[in-house]
Amino acid sequence: MGYVAAVAAAVDHVAWWDDPFDPRDATILLADGDALVWDEESGWRRGRFVSGRKGVRTVLAGERHLGGGVLPEPAALLRRGGSRTKIVHRSFRDLHDGFDLRLAAFSVRGAGAGSR
Repeated sequence: MGYVAAVAAAVDHVAWWDDPFDPRDATILLADGDALVWDEESGWRRGRFVSGRKGVRTVLAGERHLGGGVLPEPAALLRRGGSRTKIVHRSFRDLHDGFDLRLAAFSVRGAGAGSR
């Protein structure tokens, strides 16, 4: 997924993976032991990585929502302080809300994928 690859490239990360199943989500393990978790309904949240792997939902401790909508710009993501409130922005069932077009635009930008 180009969007998550762009975010991973913008942060100091150890590994990342995405999960294309509904709702789509992704995890970026950060070098400091935290993780960023994204899903297409609520956007990004950050917390201490507890467990997770591709195909298994990630569990965080002390998670906080980073805000900025579902697809904030990758370079601006870590500047967000966030809150401990989960904010639902959209449903993955909203097939005609333009989300997929915005998401696909990141693939066109040409970021790499996978773990480093």
